[in-house]
Amino acid sequence: MRYLSAILFYFTVSLTLKSPLYGQLSDKIHHSHIHSVKLHPYADPLSYPIIRLNSQDRLELHFDDLQADVKYYAYTFILCNADWRPANLSQFDYMQGFSNVRINTYRNSNTVLTPYTHYSAEVPNRNTFPTRSGNYILKVFVNGDTTQLAFTKRFLVVDQRATAGMSILQPFNTQLAKTHQKVQLSVNVQQIKPTNVFQQIQIVILQNYRWDNAIQHLKPTFIRQNILEYNSENESLFPGQKEWRWVNLTSFRLQTDRIEKGDYTEKGQTLYIKPDLERKSLRYMYYRDANGFCQFSNLEARNPYWQTDYATTVFRYLPGTNDSYNDKDLFIYGELTNYELSDRYKMIYNPETGYYEKSLFMKQGIYDYMYLMKDKKTGKTDASETEGNWWESENNYTLLIYYKPLGGRADELVGITQINSLANRPAIETRQF
Repeated sequence: MRYLSAILFYFTVSLTLKSPLYGQLSDKIHHSHIHSVKLHPYADPLSYPIIRLNSQDRLELHFDDLQADVKYYAYTFILCNADWRPANLSQFDYMQGFSNVRINTYRNSNTVLTPYTHYSAEVPNRNTFPTRSGNYILKVFVNGDTTQLAFTKRFLVVDQRATAGMSILQPFNTQLAKTHQKVQLSVNVQQIKPTNVFQQIQIVILQNYRWDNAIQHLKPTFIRQNILEYNSENESLFPGQKEWRWVNLTSFRLQTDRIEKGDYTEKGQTLYIKPDLERKSLRYMYYRDANGFCQFSNLEARNPYWQTDYATTVFRYLPGTNDSYNDKDLFIYGELTNYELSDRYKMIYNPETGYYEKSLFMKQGIYDYMYLMKDKKTGKTDASETEGNWWESENNYTLLIYYKPLGGRADELVGITQINSLANRPAIETRQF
């Protein structure tokens, strides 16, 4: 019996260590027929999915299934630590209600050439809701089987017990003063009163809600009672970048100035966006953007979810060297690509035309995007070569404050503060949740 127990223990541990649940979880679409996934605060499609613990805050989930049939989709959510690895807790420890919730709201598309079924849900709802703050992964799956994932999306649940002041400064370093933005922080943990600040408090800073270049593992420069000052000159710097590129696809019939031409058939349409050029040597020009978000819209229809059509949209990018980047991959990046750096959104260099090219099947709407490079060896991402960096650029910054109690098994999200890099201008304020 003892020998059998040892075998079962070894088998269980082996499965646990090999399970993909114990890696970092991220936004990912697992099937090519799933399109236009959006998770956002209720009635606010241009904001990041954040809700307050024990509040009436709700998120909207929308996605399309281009197989145009009716499937049994359901969702659940998983609590993660600050590094997006699943917390060592049972679902019963952070969820109240049903662990799997069926998505019952769906509708077939109409007045469009591309058939699809649109699904929507309210997350969380009265049937299931989180009972702890932290990072969460929403998992949507098929046929009640959590291993048959359709896609995953990140969202945040905050229990605001820590406050912070943020400011965006120009770096003192003359080599970075014209290209980077420095984030200066002052965090008040009076309500928490951690025993060991360096072990119990974690700080994460996001630029335009991007996780690929998030600044983490910062240590306070000064500690004044329960006030933590983060004022390092070199650790909290972000490249300024430029305003995001954009394309307006709200009408396939009336082409906007970003569309070079369109091919139309009875089965669908193909739109060619004007070639994008390298912008690192161009002067900075401010215009209002959505900082990477997209919004579905159709000028000729009333409902943006099931009365908007799809088109094959061709992107072309001309590198400044008129040659391929040998040591780096080039991606279209933004909410339109689910912030993924996968082959599905990697551009391919065409030596005959000299362009990087990629075709995406996109729903009608307005899209922000950029061209992001990923180093093939290190995996680091950078847009300096394609977009350029300017200190004056407008960016949204989000500060996440995590706390782990003594003996705790999960990181709690105890504070969120947001600020715009134009905060010194009128009508721009720091936002606390």
